[in-house]
Amino acid sequence: MEDLKEALRQQDKRRVSTIRLLRAAIQNEEIARREPLEEGDLLNVVARQVRQRQESIAEFKRGNRPDLVEQEEAELAILRTYLPQQLTLEELSDLARRAIAEVAARGPQDKGKVMGRLMPQVKGKAEGALVNRVVTQLLGG
Repeated sequence: MEDLKEALRQQDKRRVSTIRLLRAAIQNEEIARREPLEEGDLLNVVARQVRQRQESIAEFKRGNRPDLVEQEEAELAILRTYLPQQLTLEELSDLARRAIAEVAARGPQDKGKVMGRLMPQVKGKAEGALVNRVVTQLLGG
């Protein structure tokens, strides 16, 4: 709410619009669940909005719409400020190696066990596709 008030004061229309869309997504999720969201759930909503913007950017690039790409990228940058700092590839690899050791994974067939152990640790801090790629590479798949 404070960010919205500040954006309104600064007359930053794009930021106001993005924050309002995010608040609407949060409210819709709360209505669907019939209870207030916890912090982890809020991060999931923000992450979902980030993924939607990334997918839109890819589609708009394919459709040769640089004006819409620019708008979506600006919204994406605003949304990312609400996510925790993303893990570096090295940090993610270290966490993946630990998870592999913890579940005693021996190969690609144990990927599900590793992902099950690792995903709660990196929730909101790394994209699932990147985590999947790192685990696959470390398991030799």
